[in-house]
Amino acid sequence: MGQMILILGGARSGKSAEAVRKARQIQDGPVLFVATAEPGDNEMRLRIEKHRAERPVHWHTLEAPRNVGKAIGRQPQKYSTIIVDCITLLVSNLLVDKPDPYAEAVRESVDHEIEEIVSAATGMPSTSRMIVVSNEVGSGMAPLTPLGRAFRDLVGQANQTLAAASDRAVLMVAGLPLVLKGEKSQRPIFTSSASEVYATAVRDE
Repeated sequence: MGQMILILGGARSGKSAEAVRKARQIQDGPVLFVATAEPGDNEMRLRIEKHRAERPVHWHTLEAPRNVGKAIGRQPQKYSTIIVDCITLLVSNLLVDKPDPYAEAVRESVDHEIEEIVSAATGMPSTSRMIVVSNEVGSGMAPLTPLGRAFRDLVGQANQTLAAASDRAVLMVAGLPLVLKGEKSQRPIFTSSASEVYATAVRDE
């Protein structure tokens, strides 16, 4: 059974950069980066290319906008670290597939995806880990549209399920990690200079 680490945060909080830093810090074997984003327009395509360029060239990338857990399960059991970035886009991909955001089929598809991801982490060797990135969506105002509210509800429930299954959960705020679950630390998990924190805030999505 592999370790699961959940990294939550708002937009530009440093969550994606924290996942990458964690994997680079460990350096005990091959890394698989699972990307759930779809290049729906030129702006998103540029973001995807930018993020890809910031990752180490020897990392493997798996593009899985849906069926993430199953896609991971089809990979060879050679990765010591798997990063899933991110749950927010995965839920968004599932929402656009259905005309009614509150349809029971949407909730069931999201629940199934999360269950498959947890199962994939459980099936990893005990010396490996899966790092899952997601947005914290409950801190702002209630969305004004039914689609926005359905999205918030689905991501929030997915985060709760992942947090319950995780060995460690971290909330990123202004580039700083706050440990929510797991071994407590008297100092930040990653120490960064002011310039590094600023760079993280600028590039993280």
